[in-house]
Amino acid sequence: MNLSEDLKDKWALILGGSSGFGLATAKRCAEVGMNVAIVHRDRKGAMDKINQEFDVVRGFGTKVLTYNCDALDRREIETTIYSLVKEGANIHLLLHSIAFGNLKGVVPGEEAYLEDEDFARTIYSMGTSMLTWTQMLWQSKILGEGSQIIGMTSEGNEVAWKGYAAVSAAKVALEAVSRSIAVEFGPRGVRSNIIQAGVTDTPALRLIPGSDGMKEHAIKKNPLGRLTTPDDVAKFIVLMCSSWASWVNGELIRVDGGERISG
Repeated sequence: MNLSEDLKDKWALILGGSSGFGLATAKRCAEVGMNVAIVHRDRKGAMDKINQEFDVVRGFGTKVLTYNCDALDRREIETTIYSLVKEGANIHLLLHSIAFGNLKGVVPGEEAYLEDEDFARTIYSMGTSMLTWTQMLWQSKILGEGSQIIGMTSEGNEVAWKGYAAVSAAKVALEAVSRSIAVEFGPRGVRSNIIQAGVTDTPALRLIPGSDGMKEHAIKKNPLGRLTTPDDVAKFIVLMCSSWASWVNGELIRVDGGERISG
Protein backbone atom coordinates (compact mmCIF):
# COMPACT_ATOMS: atom_id res chain seq x y z
CA MET A 1 0.00 0.00 0.00
CA ASN A 2 1.21 3.49 -0.89
CA LEU A 3 -0.12 5.90 1.75
CA SER A 4 0.44 8.90 -0.49
CA GLU A 5 -1.71 7.40 -3.24
CA ASP A 6 -4.37 6.39 -0.70
CA LEU A 7 -4.60 9.73 1.15
CA LYS A 8 -3.46 12.37 -1.34
CA ASP A 9 -5.67 15.50 -1.39
CA LYS A 10 -7.89 14.30 1.45
CA TRP A 11 -8.43 16.68 4.37
CA ALA A 12 -7.40 16.35 8.02
CA LEU A 13 -8.99 18.68 10.57
CA ILE A 14 -6.93 18.79 13.76
CA LEU A 15 -8.27 20.33 16.97
CA GLY A 16 -5.31 21.29 19.16
CA GLY A 17 -2.77 21.27 16.36
CA SER A 18 -0.09 23.70 17.51
CA SER A 19 1.85 21.27 19.73
CA GLY A 20 2.08 17.66 20.90
CA PHE A 21 0.07 14.96 19.15
CA GLY A 22 -1.86 17.43 17.03
CA LEU A 23 1.17 19.15 15.53
CA ALA A 24 2.98 15.85 14.93
CA THR A 25 -0.10 14.50 13.15
CA ALA A 26 -0.40 17.63 11.00
CA LYS A 27 3.16 17.10 9.78
CA ARG A 28 2.66 13.40 9.02
CA CYS A 29 -0.65 14.01 7.25
CA ALA A 30 0.91 16.69 5.05
CA GLU A 31 3.87 14.41 4.36
CA VAL A 32 1.59 11.81 2.75
CA GLY A 33 -0.22 14.45 0.70
CA MET A 34 -3.20 15.32 2.86
CA ASN A 35 -4.48 18.87 3.14
CA VAL A 36 -4.52 20.07 6.74
CA ALA A 37 -6.72 22.43 8.73
CA ILE A 38 -5.37 23.23 12.20
CA VAL A 39 -7.50 24.71 14.98
CA HIS A 40 -5.52 25.99 17.94
CA ARG A 41 -5.69 28.64 20.65
CA ASP A 42 -2.45 30.41 21.45
CA ARG A 43 -1.32 33.80 22.69
CA LYS A 44 0.23 36.27 20.27
CA GLY A 45 3.60 35.98 22.05
CA ALA A 46 3.81 32.27 21.25
CA MET A 47 2.98 32.59 17.57
CA ASP A 48 6.47 33.17 16.16
CA LYS A 49 7.58 29.72 17.25
CA ILE A 50 4.26 28.12 16.32
CA ASN A 51 4.30 29.69 12.85
CA GLN A 52 7.73 28.19 12.29
CA GLU A 53 6.19 24.77 12.97
CA PHE A 54 3.28 25.53 10.65
CA ASP A 55 5.79 26.45 7.94
CA VAL A 56 7.21 22.93 8.27
CA VAL A 57 3.70 21.56 7.60
CA ARG A 58 3.33 23.89 4.59
CA GLY A 59 6.72 22.74 3.32
CA PHE A 60 5.20 19.45 2.14
CA GLY A 61 3.28 21.38 -0.52
CA THR A 62 -0.32 20.60 0.46
CA LYS A 63 -3.01 23.09 1.46
CA VAL A 64 -2.69 24.23 5.08
CA LEU A 65 -5.30 26.35 6.83
CA THR A 66 -4.83 27.55 10.42
CA TYR A 67 -7.43 28.97 12.78
CA ASN A 68 -6.36 30.59 16.06
CA CYS A 69 -9.72 30.50 17.78
CA ASP A 70 -11.73 28.96 20.60
CA ALA A 71 -12.57 25.42 19.47
CA LEU A 72 -15.19 25.28 22.23
CA ASP A 73 -17.18 28.36 21.19
CA ARG A 74 -20.11 27.47 18.94
CA ARG A 75 -19.90 30.65 16.88
CA GLU A 76 -16.21 30.13 16.22
CA ILE A 77 -16.85 26.50 15.32
CA GLU A 78 -19.46 27.67 12.81
CA THR A 79 -17.05 30.26 11.36
CA THR A 80 -14.29 27.65 10.98
CA ILE A 81 -16.58 25.11 9.33
CA TYR A 82 -17.96 27.77 6.98
CA SER A 83 -14.39 28.52 5.89
CA LEU A 84 -13.80 24.82 5.23
CA VAL A 85 -17.02 24.56 3.22
CA LYS A 86 -15.92 27.51 1.06
CA GLU A 87 -12.56 25.80 0.56
CA GLY A 88 -14.33 22.70 -0.71
CA ALA A 89 -12.84 20.55 2.03
CA ASN A 90 -14.29 17.09 2.65
CA ILE A 91 -12.99 16.02 6.04
CA HIS A 92 -11.42 12.57 5.99
CA LEU A 93 -9.91 12.83 9.50
CA LEU A 94 -11.13 14.75 12.53
CA LEU A 95 -8.50 14.51 15.28
CA HIS A 96 -9.67 15.72 18.68
CA SER A 97 -6.50 16.59 20.59
CA ILE A 98 -7.70 19.45 22.77
CA ALA A 99 -5.72 19.70 26.00
CA PHE A 100 -7.64 22.25 28.04
CA GLY A 101 -8.43 20.82 31.45
CA ASN A 102 -8.56 21.85 35.08
CA LEU A 103 -5.80 20.30 37.18
CA LYS A 104 -7.00 20.78 40.74
CA GLY A 105 -7.42 18.36 43.61
CA VAL A 106 -10.74 17.23 45.03
CA VAL A 107 -10.30 17.89 48.78
CA PRO A 108 -11.73 21.25 49.95
CA GLY A 109 -9.62 23.41 52.20
CA GLU A 110 -6.18 21.95 51.52
CA GLU A 111 -5.71 23.92 48.28
CA ALA A 112 -7.70 25.07 45.28
CA TYR A 113 -10.15 22.29 44.56
CA LEU A 114 -12.48 21.22 41.78
CA GLU A 115 -15.98 22.59 41.74
CA ASP A 116 -18.93 21.87 39.44
CA GLU A 117 -17.97 24.46 36.82
CA ASP A 118 -14.40 23.09 36.66
CA PHE A 119 -15.74 19.64 35.89
CA ALA A 120 -18.30 20.87 33.37
CA ARG A 121 -15.77 22.92 31.41
CA THR A 122 -13.13 20.16 31.39
CA ILE A 123 -15.53 17.38 30.43
CA TYR A 124 -16.85 19.45 27.54
CA SER A 125 -13.46 20.65 26.27
CA MET A 126 -11.59 17.35 26.47
CA GLY A 127 -14.56 15.02 26.08
CA THR A 128 -17.95 15.75 24.64
CA SER A 129 -16.87 18.59 22.34
CA MET A 130 -15.71 15.86 19.96
CA LEU A 131 -19.38 15.08 19.36
CA THR A 132 -20.20 18.78 18.86
CA TRP A 133 -17.64 19.02 16.06
CA THR A 134 -18.76 15.72 14.52
CA GLN A 135 -22.39 16.79 14.48
CA MET A 136 -21.68 20.22 13.02
CA LEU A 137 -19.37 18.86 10.34
CA TRP A 138 -22.03 16.31 9.40
CA GLN A 139 -24.73 18.96 9.24
CA SER A 140 -22.47 21.01 6.96
CA LYS A 141 -22.14 18.00 4.64
CA ILE A 142 -18.32 17.92 4.70
CA LEU A 143 -18.06 14.73 6.75
CA GLY A 144 -19.14 11.52 5.11
CA GLU A 145 -18.37 8.13 3.65
CA GLY A 146 -14.96 6.82 4.71
CA SER A 147 -14.18 9.53 7.25
CA GLN A 148 -12.54 8.86 10.59
CA ILE A 149 -12.95 10.50 14.02
CA ILE A 150 -10.07 9.99 16.45
CA GLY A 151 -9.88 11.12 20.07
CA MET A 152 -6.95 10.97 22.48
CA THR A 153 -7.22 9.37 25.92
CA SER A 154 -4.63 8.39 28.56
CA GLU A 155 -4.01 5.92 31.36
CA GLY A 156 -5.74 8.45 33.60
CA ASN A 157 -9.00 7.00 32.32
CA GLU A 158 -8.49 4.22 34.88
CA VAL A 159 -5.67 5.32 37.19
CA ALA A 160 -6.24 8.10 39.74
CA TRP A 161 -3.51 10.75 39.66
CA LYS A 162 -3.57 13.69 42.03
CA GLY A 163 -5.00 16.74 40.31
CA TYR A 164 -6.31 14.72 37.36
CA ALA A 165 -9.90 14.02 38.43
CA ALA A 166 -11.61 16.40 35.99
CA VAL A 167 -9.45 15.32 33.07
CA SER A 168 -9.99 11.68 33.98
CA ALA A 169 -13.76 12.22 33.90
CA ALA A 170 -13.39 13.95 30.52
CA LYS A 171 -11.40 11.05 29.06
CA VAL A 172 -14.05 8.55 30.14
CA ALA A 173 -16.72 10.79 28.58
CA LEU A 174 -14.67 11.02 25.38
CA GLU A 175 -14.48 7.24 25.14
CA ALA A 176 -18.24 6.89 25.66
CA VAL A 177 -18.96 9.53 23.01
CA SER A 178 -16.62 7.79 20.57
CA ARG A 179 -18.47 4.49 20.98
CA SER A 180 -21.78 6.22 20.31
CA ILE A 181 -20.38 7.93 17.20
CA ALA A 182 -19.08 4.57 16.01
CA VAL A 183 -22.50 2.94 16.37
CA GLU A 184 -24.78 5.76 15.24
CA PHE A 185 -22.64 7.36 12.52
CA GLY A 186 -21.23 4.03 11.34
CA PRO A 187 -24.16 3.32 8.99
CA ARG A 188 -23.42 6.73 7.45
CA GLY A 189 -19.83 5.81 6.68
CA VAL A 190 -18.17 7.59 9.62
CA ARG A 191 -15.89 5.62 11.94
CA SER A 192 -14.72 6.64 15.41
CA ASN A 193 -11.82 5.33 17.49
CA ILE A 194 -9.80 6.34 20.53
CA ILE A 195 -6.03 6.20 20.88
CA GLN A 196 -4.45 5.74 24.29
CA ALA A 197 -0.86 6.90 23.98
CA GLY A 198 1.82 5.95 26.44
CA VAL A 199 3.36 8.60 28.67
CA THR A 200 4.56 11.27 26.25
CA ASP A 201 6.61 14.37 27.02
CA THR A 202 4.18 17.03 25.76
CA PRO A 203 3.32 20.52 27.09
CA ALA A 204 0.06 19.07 28.42
CA LEU A 205 1.85 16.32 30.39
CA ARG A 206 4.23 18.82 31.99
CA LEU A 207 1.29 20.59 33.60
CA ILE A 208 0.28 17.48 35.55
CA PRO A 209 1.60 17.40 39.13
CA GLY A 210 4.29 14.71 39.43
CA SER A 211 4.81 14.39 35.67
CA ASP A 212 8.60 14.00 36.02
CA GLY A 213 8.06 10.92 38.15
CA MET A 214 5.54 9.57 35.66
CA LYS A 215 8.11 9.88 32.86
CA GLU A 216 10.85 8.16 34.86
CA HIS A 217 8.54 5.30 35.78
CA ALA A 218 7.32 4.90 32.19
CA ILE A 219 10.85 4.63 30.82
CA LYS A 220 11.74 1.91 33.35
CA LYS A 221 8.50 0.05 32.67
CA ASN A 222 8.37 0.20 28.88
CA PRO A 223 9.70 -2.96 27.16
CA LEU A 224 11.18 -0.76 24.41
CA GLY A 225 13.06 1.36 26.93
CA ARG A 226 11.81 4.86 26.15
CA LEU A 227 8.82 7.19 26.31
CA THR A 228 6.20 7.33 23.60
CA THR A 229 6.76 10.29 21.26
CA PRO A 230 4.12 12.42 19.50
CA ASP A 231 5.48 11.12 16.19
CA ASP A 232 4.91 7.49 17.23
CA VAL A 233 1.25 8.33 17.64
CA ALA A 234 1.05 10.54 14.53
CA LYS A 235 2.33 7.78 12.27
CA PHE A 236 -0.30 5.40 13.64
CA ILE A 237 -3.07 7.96 13.10
CA VAL A 238 -2.06 8.24 9.45
CA LEU A 239 -2.25 4.45 9.14
CA MET A 240 -5.72 4.55 10.69
CA CYS A 241 -6.79 6.97 7.96
CA SER A 242 -5.81 4.52 5.23
CA SER A 243 -8.23 2.21 3.46
CA TRP A 244 -6.45 -0.77 5.01
CA ALA A 245 -7.79 0.23 8.46
CA SER A 246 -11.35 0.80 7.27
CA TRP A 247 -12.80 -2.04 9.37
CA VAL A 248 -11.58 -0.63 12.71
CA ASN A 249 -14.45 1.13 14.45
CA GLY A 250 -15.43 1.86 18.06
CA GLU A 251 -12.10 0.73 19.49
CA LEU A 252 -9.67 1.97 22.10
CA ILE A 253 -6.19 1.28 20.74
CA ARG A 254 -3.03 1.61 22.82
CA VAL A 255 0.00 3.11 21.11
CA ASP A 256 2.57 2.83 23.88
CA GLY A 257 5.29 0.32 23.01
CA GLY A 258 3.85 -2.15 25.55
CA GLU A 259 3.91 0.26 28.51
CA ARG A 260 0.38 -0.57 29.68
CA ILE A 261 0.91 -4.34 29.88
CA SER A 262 4.28 -4.25 31.61
CA GLY A 263 3.41 -4.97 35.22
